[in-house]
Amino acid sequence: MTDAQQFETFLHNYQNLVFSTAMRLLANQSDAEDVTQEVFLRAFQRFADLQHSPTVGGWLKTVATNLSLNHLSRYRSRWTFFTDLWRGSEEDDDQPVDFPSPVDTEDMLAVADRRELVERALQSLPAAQRVPLVLYHLEGLRYEEIAEKVGISLGKVKTDIFRGRETLRRKLRLKLSEEVG
Repeated sequence: MTDAQQFETFLHNYQNLVFSTAMRLLANQSDAEDVTQEVFLRAFQRFADLQHSPTVGGWLKTVATNLSLNHLSRYRSRWTFFTDLWRGSEEDDDQPVDFPSPVDTEDMLAVADRRELVERALQSLPAAQRVPLVLYHLEGLRYEEIAEKVGISLGKVKTDIFRGRETLRRKLRLKLSEEVG
């Protein structure tokens, strides 16, 4: 197999991991695709070292996380921090969120539907809530690490994670009650 074929196989094996990491943080498909492309450009440059590494998945996930956070910090002026929203209106709760309805009752499909429901609800959160939640619950970072990576105080991280959980909980309850009713 040529190097190009090996890299193509490598790309196919890891593209979902990288894209989903970026998508969770950025909640924008176009931006996540850009970050994914940048991650694989960097991986191509280091492919000789990476192709046989047992920790390649972790390396790719770390690069995707860091590039996503860098992308968000470039556009930080566009962020509305949740603590600012908390003082303002609750317009986001009134926004309809488009969720697919469950098609099948089998356990496997139900789990996939619920996962997609949570992913979409998570993506509907403002960046100031979504990013700390993803970094804490999905990336496994500690509060201190999140504060350092995002460049906010430890107290703000704790507050945004708490409020983000509450907002996510409300959105999921609302959607689940619509499904049942």
